[in-house]
Amino acid sequence: MANTSQSLRRAALLVSAVAVLGLTTACGDGSGTVSSPQTQSGTAAPAGGDPSADGSGTPASTSSGTNTATGSDSASSGSSTSTSTSSGSGGTSTNTGTASSSRCHTSELRAKVGGNDPGAGQENFPIVLTNASGRTCTVRGYPGAAFLNASGTQLGDDPQRETGSTATTVTLKPGQSAWAGLTFSNPEISGAKTATPSWLAVTPPDEQDALHVKWTNGAVPVSGNSSSVRLTVFSAGTGS
Repeated sequence: MANTSQSLRRAALLVSAVAVLGLTTACGDGSGTVSSPQTQSGTAAPAGGDPSADGSGTPASTSSGTNTATGSDSASSGSSTSTSTSSGSGGTSTNTGTASSSRCHTSELRAKVGGNDPGAGQENFPIVLTNASGRTCTVRGYPGAAFLNASGTQLGDDPQRETGSTATTVTLKPGQSAWAGLTFSNPEISGAKTATPSWLAVTPPDEQDALHVKWTNGAVPVSGNSSSVRLTVFSAGTGS
């Protein structure tokens, strides 16, 4: 009876040893030795973020918040004498934030006056500036403007800036345009005294030198009731 019990114990021990050996082989590298966890090469993609991210979860490029001009315009007109990097009198923008290195200078622009879009006794003209250079540049804010006679003398007071206009930075690729509104009351309705200019001098924002555009739109108010001429800030496009 004792011999039978010892035989059963030996059989049980043998079965246990075989089971332990089997488990050790399944968790190892096939040689019976337990292996350490394997490290895979490569970098995991960022959790979330833009697919074009640089690996930090931040998009590789971000929007600057500026407006991009649409379309191109084969502008006529205008000659300028020199490039200025300081702020001017009539053409100074009331808004800042555009780097001087990216600002469109007078010598890089061409100007024209678009067609009249009259309404409610008002005459409304777009002043259009087109980037004639080979680089991308920006305009921001109000233009300077003055009506001139044939000898270059200013007619009437300086135009006033339209209140409530919000300036934005308009980015102009070569050939693209921005426009600002020039508006005044119809003199036949307002009764203002008039004169017929030969030129409209247009000074880009933050520049000192003007572009001269031939004025072909008749008489403008220069004094008396409702003689004010008003300007709006630049927006992308040609205003038409």
